[in-house]
Amino acid sequence: MSDTNKGEFWRDLKPITKVFQPDAQPEVYLPNVADGDDRYFVPLTETVFTRPLWISPQTNRWCDILMSKGPGLVNRHYHPHEVFAYTISGKWGYLEHDWIATAGDFVYETPGEGHTLVAYESDEPMKVCFNVTGPLIWLDEDGEPDGYFDVHMYLEAARKHYDAVGIGADYVDSLIR
Repeated sequence: MSDTNKGEFWRDLKPITKVFQPDAQPEVYLPNVADGDDRYFVPLTETVFTRPLWISPQTNRWCDILMSKGPGLVNRHYHPHEVFAYTISGKWGYLEHDWIATAGDFVYETPGEGHTLVAYESDEPMKVCFNVTGPLIWLDEDGEPDGYFDVHMYLEAARKHYDAVGIGADYVDSLIR
């Protein structure tokens, strides 16, 4: 490519006409997901909230923004499958590790790793984009299983919350793929 070809060199390309394969669903596009109307954040605990961005009941997966406006706690848990996290703002970490994630940090959680997610005091709210596969297995203080939270419970909590705040329980259906 020539140095003289700067800017949006692709402007003359024509979009493809066969956008979706048979039975494919459209993408989920949600502008400004980390900010805006707090009603989209569903209470997960007393101090931590989740905004679902994409949900797959068939694969027990979801992508969300986890948010805490002050010190927060998600109970002890582990994931039987991998989890990816990208920090948007604030500070968070696991009591079991010596790192603290801040804006721009990425975390890969290996399957079977137990941890206690905490949000630290910060000038900005903790906001983290998580891609979760499978349930959260709640743990007691000894690290033994003590319940779970899966995609079906997530959908139920979101529908109940969205109905209560006037968005409508069916909003969450627009996120299911």
